[in-house]
Amino acid sequence: MKLPRRQFLRLATGAAALPAVSRFARAQTYPTRPIRLVVPFPPGGVVDFIARPLAQGLKPVLGSVFVENVGGGGGSLGSAAVAHARPDGYTILLAGTSQYVTDALLKRQPQYDPIKDLEPIANVVVSTYAIVVHPAVPAHTLMEFVDYAKANRGKVSYGSAGTGTANHLTGEMLKLQAGVPDLIHVPYRAPVQRSPTSWADKFLWS
Repeated sequence: MKLPRRQFLRLATGAAALPAVSRFARAQTYPTRPIRLVVPFPPGGVVDFIARPLAQGLKPVLGSVFVENVGGGGGSLGSAAVAHARPDGYTILLAGTSQYVTDALLKRQPQYDPIKDLEPIANVVVSTYAIVVHPAVPAHTLMEFVDYAKANRGKVSYGSAGTGTANHLTGEMLKLQAGVPDLIHVPYRAPVQRSPTSWADKFLWS
C-alpha cells in the first residue's frame, strides 16, 4: 500500500507539533472514514495490549481507528487478511518478526508475500526476550535451567505464541545450542503474558 504511506507518516509524526486547525486540514484527504487496525492474534495477548492504546493515540490525528482481532496460524491469517485487503490505507496490521519474516521463509505455501504485499509504516515497540520458569523449578540462571532440563529429559516443556513464531524459533535455537533436543514445545493460540519467551519487535504494516 504505497500510496497512503507518506500521508500516514506525515500525519502521525507531525501530530504533536501541529496546532489542531492545521492537523484537521491535513486530515481532509486521508483518512475520510474509519481505519481498521488488525491484530493477528486473539484478544488479551501482548500484541492486543499494544494495539488498543496505539489506536487511542492515533485517533486525534487519524480519526476513528478500531482494533480487529484476526487470530490463527501463529499470526499468519490476520496478516494475510491485511495483505490481500484493498490497498487504500484503511486496513493496517500490527505485527512482528514472525509475520514479516518467518512466515514467508518457513511455509511451503505462504499466504502472502511480505515484500510485495505489505508496506512498512513505523516501528511501534521494541521489546526483549526472556526465559522465565515456575518458582518450583530449581533454576535461577540459564545454565541451571539447562542442567535441569538435561537431568529431566522429556519432562520439561516451553510455551510459545504458535508454531513458526519468533519465540518458538528462539526456543528451538536454545535447544540446539544447549544440547537439549527433547525440550518439548507447546504452541499456544496467541501471545500471552505467561509465555516463557517474551516478544520480538512489533512493527506496523499496511
